[in-house]
Amino acid sequence: MRYATVEVEGRPHVAEVRDDGSLVGTRGGEGATLSDLVAQPPEARADALVTGPGGRALPAGARLLAPLRPASIVGIGLNYLDHVRESGQAAPKVPLVFAKFRSAVIGPGDAIKIDPRVTQQVDWEVELAAVIGTTARDVGVDAALDHVFGYTVVNDVSARDVQFSDGQWVRGKSLDTFCPVGPAVVTAETLGDPQALRLWTRVNGVVVQDSSTSEMVFSVAELVSFCSRSFTLFPGDLLLTGTPWGCGAFADPPRFLADGDVVETEVENIGVLRNPVIVL
Repeated sequence: MRYATVEVEGRPHVAEVRDDGSLVGTRGGEGATLSDLVAQPPEARADALVTGPGGRALPAGARLLAPLRPASIVGIGLNYLDHVRESGQAAPKVPLVFAKFRSAVIGPGDAIKIDPRVTQQVDWEVELAAVIGTTARDVGVDAALDHVFGYTVVNDVSARDVQFSDGQWVRGKSLDTFCPVGPAVVTAETLGDPQALRLWTRVNGVVVQDSSTSEMVFSVAELVSFCSRSFTLFPGDLLLTGTPWGCGAFADPPRFLADGDVVETEVENIGVLRNPVIVL
């Protein structure tokens, strides 16, 4: 199943996205976001996500919102072998964990806004993101994926000059609008193996990232397990799993986002997340 949060007449609705692209409202979705439904106990959530034969069709012009507004966004750095090679660093021995602020979240079609007083080196990062479905605390690798509700696409937009000058990553990763999410969440059962997915970034139609989640240093299951040993992951939290080669900061010469650019980040079988860029 594939779910999105959409805006209809100024109100959010959770909708199932059908194979033909049509939107059908879920039983508990009017006035709610997917975060609201995922936060419910699994039995209540399953009931709320039902559409059934009488599900209400939503207008084709309904505006896609970010499917979730997570309380916590956990990021993982240097988690693709091809990205490790292009950065010239050694592969990490344990996952490199950082955080992004929820205020950075935007949805499909929303603009990535760059304040040149803060940063002039803004980079793209396509990422597969796991949506936590049940509370995970100190879970083993074998059981870790049982706690994942589904997966979505995230562009981990990064202010490289801020990131590297600060000596830690939170501010450079958390500027407002620097966490596009969407276009939908695909349930874990529907998506299948998260370690066998292609992912891409295109800037103005030109492919700049093209890789596979098989390149991950640490799998999704290993990341959920590792993080849950240190802090609790709650339903609706987002776990970003790293980006592959092709970031602008490591190009020759380096290439950063500019006013008028359009960035498309895509993960196989999930969808395309498209965002324009505006320099303020």
